[in-house]
Amino acid sequence: MSDRLSVFKTYKLYVGGKFPRSESGRVYEVTDSKDNWLANAPLSSRKDARDAVVAARKAFGGWSGATAYNRGQVLYRVAEMLEGRREQFTREVADAEGLSKSKAAAVVDATIDRWVWYAGWTDKIAQVTGGANPVAGPYFNLSSPEPTGVVAVVAPQESSFLGLVSVVAPVIATGNTAVVIASEKAPLPALSLGEVLATSDVPGGVVNVLSGRTAELAAPLAAHQDVNAIDFAGADEALAKELEIAAADNLKRVLRPQPVDYFETPGIDRMTAFLETKTVWHPTGSLGAGGSSY
Repeated sequence: MSDRLSVFKTYKLYVGGKFPRSESGRVYEVTDSKDNWLANAPLSSRKDARDAVVAARKAFGGWSGATAYNRGQVLYRVAEMLEGRREQFTREVADAEGLSKSKAAAVVDATIDRWVWYAGWTDKIAQVTGGANPVAGPYFNLSSPEPTGVVAVVAPQESSFLGLVSVVAPVIATGNTAVVIASEKAPLPALSLGEVLATSDVPGGVVNVLSGRTAELAAPLAAHQDVNAIDFAGADEALAKELEIAAADNLKRVLRPQPVDYFETPGIDRMTAFLETKTVWHPTGSLGAGGSSY
């Protein structure tokens, strides 16, 4: 019986709900921790980054307008699909980060749990960050959080899957859309995540995944006038400073890089970083001794 040839996987970008190759046609070699070849990943260009922003903006209205409960259902569906592909991601994380199979499995389990955690927050964050404000006058004064818009995310370089999900999930849980630059050295788990998102009821364009040179992709996103915020999680100090200067041109919200233990249960900081607060005043009517009258 002759040996069969292996079918090598062709990794592609995930933009607007589709799987294009880079418009430049470029690829780069991805290797494991021992420099063994794993795959050729798309080497995205500035044009790919701009296309991803267009897709994210197009998807923003529908995603931000969905009910928080519905967004929670969609995020939970992502966790379900990740659970079904647990073995694949365990293998990819082990190769990407040089971990044993058992340690990689622990990372994948923590990642799935992180999706569930953020899925549960979608319809609760408004109660934590909004509410009725006491004012000196006959008015109702109500504050409620709203998503900022299109958020560019520089994914962590070392934590290729748990770190990735820990910075992407809070962005979309609150109704924003995301353009994600995967870990430059270990992009494969992020590109495979795109395949999960495509089959998890997440509307096309809500999350867009690019692979390639971090600095080459982050620069046009930081300067892009239709990007509303940027998370520098995977940028080094020098790159973060350069990007922050570019981001100031249209007053983007900026989340600076900081040391994070991604295994720790997160707070709500990454959700509130990309929320705006809308406050509404409404007259209560005249207040008499017998109570309110309208």
